[in-house]
Amino acid sequence: MPDFMSLMKQAQAVQEKMQEMQAEMERLEVEGQAGGGLVRATLNAKGQMKALTVDVSLLKPDEKEILEDLIVAAHEDARKKAERLMEDKMKSVTAGLPLPPGMKLF
Repeated sequence: MPDFMSLMKQAQAVQEKMQEMQAEMERLEVEGQAGGGLVRATLNAKGQMKALTVDVSLLKPDEKEILEDLIVAAHEDARKKAERLMEDKMKSVTAGLPLPPGMKLF
């Protein structure tokens, strides 16, 4: 039974770390850029958009579609960065756990 108790303690510790990580993910921010930095999107590590910055040079009616594409691209860049950050944090939380290969907890 000591192995079971040890496993339960490990699981409880991981659960606590996961809760801490979730709170941290709301505070951590990543920035995605497009158009050489003319459009920047800031997301928290959970993927919620916190800010959007658009250079005034893009605010021309005839460049509306370009601006829309750049906003989407900046958001996608930030989202990918947020995912990588989340994966890295998750690896540190689950390090040492005997999880089957390929199993993800998020």
